[in-house]
Amino acid sequence: MRGLATLDEAGTALQPDEDFVLGLPVRLVLAQRLRLPTVERDEFDEMVTIQLEKAMPYPMEEMTTGFELVSQTEEASVISAVAVHNATLSELAAPLLSAGLLPNRVTVYGAQRAATHAPGGTALLIYPEHEAIVCAIAEEGSLSFTRTLDAADPLQLQRDLPQLALSAELQGINTAFEKILLDESLYELRDTVQGIFGGAVELIAVEVPPADTGLNLLPESWRQQRAQLARRGEWRKRLIWAGGAYAALLVLFLGYLIVLKLESGRLGRKIERDAPRTDFVKATDAKWRALAPAIDPRYYPIEVLAHLSENLPSMEVRITKFDQSARQISVEGEANTAALAYEFADKVKKSPDLQMFQFDMGAPRILPNDHAQFRLEGKPR
Repeated sequence: MRGLATLDEAGTALQPDEDFVLGLPVRLVLAQRLRLPTVERDEFDEMVTIQLEKAMPYPMEEMTTGFELVSQTEEASVISAVAVHNATLSELAAPLLSAGLLPNRVTVYGAQRAATHAPGGTALLIYPEHEAIVCAIAEEGSLSFTRTLDAADPLQLQRDLPQLALSAELQGINTAFEKILLDESLYELRDTVQGIFGGAVELIAVEVPPADTGLNLLPESWRQQRAQLARRGEWRKRLIWAGGAYAALLVLFLGYLIVLKLESGRLGRKIERDAPRTDFVKATDAKWRALAPAIDPRYYPIEVLAHLSENLPSMEVRITKFDQSARQISVEGEANTAALAYEFADKVKKSPDLQMFQFDMGAPRILPNDHAQFRLEGKPR
């Protein structure tokens, strides 16, 4: 791995099949510190997506998100969540994309610096990005708070840093930093930063290469393009090796195509003859599907409600409202904790007696008594 000064330089130095990491500036991403109920790790994706959707001005399908687990207890988990707008990312990476280059990972440069210099504890990093100064707080090597200042002016820093620390404390971040890291290019700000926080300031240099992080903001479309390029490269190699054998097989292949064409014509005529019976079977199947809720005991409301009750994880989860129509089931309830609500939804989704429905539950609403009010909806498969 090597560092390159600009993306234009990278566009000429890299090869299309080469692996490289694109580190984004903080100004292009939204980094949020989230405190969420502790659930299974694969359920965090949906919860983080819901929280980021509230903060971003773009639809979720236009963004790529990622998160890292900072800390976790039985009741709550602290998450470092990051989102980037795909169109903005494509604009930044235009010199690479125009050269047919796609990174294998997209992360945040601030997260790489945090993982390199402060893999544990709480740290404050101050470093330049373009013409701005980035102030980032890292917890256990993950970004949890970022701010961008317009100038490297000591007086401006004296005004802005205390406000930054106060904003971080309001988000539950401990600002008694174990490390205060200042980029060596900002050496003239060392005394100012040390005077504000009262701790020793450590100078850091540019890392080549920086440490890897668990954060990957690679858009799905780029991931698919990389997979396609990899497949193309593999097929190119196979075609070179198979070039000699191809000529010998060509005649056999042409004969096989003729046989296929004759067989296709025969099957087409048979399908045309069977079309009336096929249409009758399809129409009959559609009618039986429409009648299923009325004649199949598995769809009876009393049976469905009984199976829902069987999957209540404890007496601390209660069903307060149940509605069923031909197209939808709606279950409203209240749980002592959000985790119990998610546990109930998970059990219902996995219940073998309810597999004829596809269930979905939004984020529970926390009531003044800290209970979680939830709504579970199911649709016939």
